[in-house]
Amino acid sequence: MDQAVPTQPPFVTWLSLAHQGLSEIPYEVILEHSCRLEALDLSYNLLVEYPLAVQREGALERLHTLILDQNQYTSHVKFPFMPSVTAVCINQNKIHNLPVFVDEISRKFPNIKILCMMNNEAASSYFNGGSLTQYQDYRQYVISQLPALELLDDTVVLEKERAQARKTYRIQQSSQHGRKRREVHR
Repeated sequence: MDQAVPTQPPFVTWLSLAHQGLSEIPYEVILEHSCRLEALDLSYNLLVEYPLAVQREGALERLHTLILDQNQYTSHVKFPFMPSVTAVCINQNKIHNLPVFVDEISRKFPNIKILCMMNNEAASSYFNGGSLTQYQDYRQYVISQLPALELLDDTVVLEKERAQARKTYRIQQSSQHGRKRREVHR
């Protein structure tokens, strides 16, 4: 009996390039699987920048999970616009400026629902010397800036947290806006 020979490579949904000692992203490997790639794991490497701007039409349009744990990323990392990405894990990096980093996440991943950034200086917790108050403020700030977020650092975002985040950061944002308007009129 003749057996059909597959004409396409097997369906790949998860690509792990973890623990490879990479200092640059291997675009050729990612592009080879880009049209069917749903999750990309680049964790435990030496990556500093993330310019994964794939120009090919439809490339990475299915990608929904990006794992970048334990690399060398800072608060100033620049991501390409990727509306399909709903989960980003960037634990144990060098993120220290929360507003800068969260602004980049909100602009480049507008549909994000899961963000894990534990063991970064900006993600205050007991694990990195932060107090309960610092941890709560960190969560409120991130939740206020990413309103569709469902999970932050492996903890479900509760509706009461969302309400408190809106209340806390709306007041601060409106007072900052008022200050800026007064400065303009001087």
